[in-house]
Amino acid sequence: MKRYAIVIERGPTSYGAYVPDLPGCAAVGETEDEVRQLIREGIKLHLQGLVEDGGPIPEPASTVEYVALPIAS
Repeated sequence: MKRYAIVIERGPTSYGAYVPDLPGCAAVGETEDEVRQLIREGIKLHLQGLVEDGGPIPEPASTVEYVALPIAS
């Protein structure tokens, strides 16, 4: 099983998600839950397309980390 990092961004009216290790693999949804489901489906379809085209499956290489900083007000 491979684990790909996803990035979810909140926009003014929707959520977007993309996979840094799979260029072109992205999704947009009205809610965070919806975009999470859509990006999972998108990853599956993206990988299936790579296999059908005879291309390699990229190894996951991206990691995600949060940095907490005090913000002066």
